[in-house]
Amino acid sequence: MATLTHHESATAEHLELSAKTRRTFITIIVAGVILLVIGLILAATGFGAEHHAAEHGTGMGASAHHEEGSPVWLKRVFTSLWLNNVYFIGISVIGTFFVALQYVAYAGWSVLIKRVNEALSAWLLPGGIIMLLVFLVGKHDIFHWTHEGLMDPKSPNYDAIIAGKSGFLNQPFYLIRMVLYVAIWWFFSERLRKLSLEEDLNGGTAYFHKSINVAAVFLVLFAVSSSMSAWDWVMSIDTHWFSTMFGWYVFASWWVSGIAATTLIVIFLKQAGYMRFVNASHLHDLGKFMFGFSIFWTYVWFAQFMLIWYANLPEEAVYYNQRLGGFNDRYTWIFFFNLIINFAFPFLVLMTRDAKRQMIMLKIVSIAILIGHWFDFYLMIMPATLKGDNGFVIEIGVAMVFLGSFLLLVTKRLSQASLVPVHHPFLDESVHHTT
Repeated sequence: MATLTHHESATAEHLELSAKTRRTFITIIVAGVILLVIGLILAATGFGAEHHAAEHGTGMGASAHHEEGSPVWLKRVFTSLWLNNVYFIGISVIGTFFVALQYVAYAGWSVLIKRVNEALSAWLLPGGIIMLLVFLVGKHDIFHWTHEGLMDPKSPNYDAIIAGKSGFLNQPFYLIRMVLYVAIWWFFSERLRKLSLEEDLNGGTAYFHKSINVAAVFLVLFAVSSSMSAWDWVMSIDTHWFSTMFGWYVFASWWVSGIAATTLIVIFLKQAGYMRFVNASHLHDLGKFMFGFSIFWTYVWFAQFMLIWYANLPEEAVYYNQRLGGFNDRYTWIFFFNLIINFAFPFLVLMTRDAKRQMIMLKIVSIAILIGHWFDFYLMIMPATLKGDNGFVIEIGVAMVFLGSFLLLVTKRLSQASLVPVHHPFLDESVHHTT
């Protein structure tokens, strides 16, 4: 149950993470490792994706297309590490984005859930380190543009289209951008967190006004860096293809996933006896966010798909041809499942006011959205990297390792300060929030 610390504030409460909870997270990691090992064994003994592709012919991107680089099982490991890290880094930075947005909007309703958003950013630094290491070790298995000779007119591997992008897609500049994105996000996350904790200790409104200034600068930088990171980390995998809407698309996926993660953590905390001041109105607002931005994600998805489908230009349509019918239909079911779980399900379930105020409904939808947008990133990344050699055992195993590690870091940060920002100037407004 919640521990109330009356000498700090009548509303302060601290998370006490039980040994059972830690064991649960560690169990998730161990289960992920076991699943990963099983996947590697299956792949090495001929029961993996490479066996499936060989059985069904070369088609569009079966095993015959892997004439260079690492064995397929190793490519799957590198690609899975990249996929899951991009996904969890996105959720992590959305925590900071949400906090910053509430500051510049002078929003009061969200004060009671602010610490959950702050805690999400705990993955940024380790995620950035993992991303750097995976790129340095596995770049040739993820990014075609990193291969030798593609930008050299004298090389037999020369590719005029990729060479035309060499000013942006070159490894030194790419690494500089990667470090800058994560460094900016981490710095502002830590700065906002520090001001929030100092406000708890000292009170007053000075920290609140400083936080607004910091948040405003962060939002400007995030507007640019979030789109550019989407180009770098996801879109450049399909090196020949591009979409001017892709930055918005990835942001929409990150954003709704971050809201779902926030909602799920708030519900679990409340059911465990914490966050006693969070009421149905707060949950209602989180539900409205999930409902509304699931529609927004669908709008961006449809706008991108419809324009490419209608124009039917080969250099643009190839992206959807690979995901609809390509590689012996290995991605077609995910394409339609993506729309059902990320749009139709949350839209229909959360349509009513009552559904947005019920913890069980919000919990189900939050879990569905988090799973659905993991598949969304899977569909963005796998066809261009593994082509017809994709699978799920290795990929889900890696996802479970990331999930358990993410939960350990987030709950550790949650336990390091009061779950209630006790001296936030809008605290009373949040406590008495009604919709």
